[in-house]
Amino acid sequence: MRANRDAIVKNIFVGNLSSNLTPDELRTLFASYGTVERIEIVTDVNTRYSRGFAFVEMTNDAEALKAVSNLNGTTVWGNPLKVEEARPKASTQQAGKH
Repeated sequence: MRANRDAIVKNIFVGNLSSNLTPDELRTLFASYGTVERIEIVTDVNTRYSRGFAFVEMTNDAEALKAVSNLNGTTVWGNPLKVEEARPKASTQQAGKH
């Protein structure tokens, strides 16, 4: 079970992003706390514009936890970031959707 926990902790949710923030800027921000393995800024399927959130994957859980504790609430491009451990997608259907 420990391996599954590490996989979750290493993946970080970053919300309230400015649409102007680039993947390189996000990588630089998180690189202060360890090695960044992957960055995914989530974009709208049709417009390709940022939806205002991203996922950052760090090399290990210690680096990820350090980044979360230091970056949550930090203002970047005028927006206070919401930085927290990413949660796995829920496997249940949303109410009202069939």
